Amino acid sequence: MAKVTGIGGVFFKSRGDRAALAEWYRQHLGMTLEEFGGAVLRWPDDKANDGGLTVWALAEPDSQWFSPSDAPFMINYRVDDLEGLLANLREAGVTIVSGPETHENGAFAWILDPEGNKLELWQPMAWDRERRAG
Repeated sequence: MAKVTGIGGVFFKSRGDRAALAEWYRQHLGMTLEEFGGAVLRWPDDKANDGGLTVWALAEPDSQWFSPSDAPFMINYRVDDLEGLLANLREAGVTIVSGPETHENGAFAWILDPEGNKLELWQPMAWDRERRAG
């Protein structure tokens, strides 16, 4: 059977100035913008020890997972230095919703972009059953 093999892109509408929002992602999350205005994230550039993966999941209709955002989605961005990035974001006045938290597959934190979209930041690590929550 033919099947999906990965996530080929993430696309969403800006609520205001698209270029300004893209610039925020460049400035605060280090995403290199290409001529077309978006970023191309290449797996070989990711040096995490988890071998590389992308998680796909659905939330229940009444889930509060994306709160305080009212967007019907949340994007998880892999990062190489969560503590360093959070320090930079705090210094820049970016809203940090919560974290960092460490789980069996890495460290996580949640922030809001200028349009109120909740973003999950993830510094991955190889799965560790010893750290498994619960």
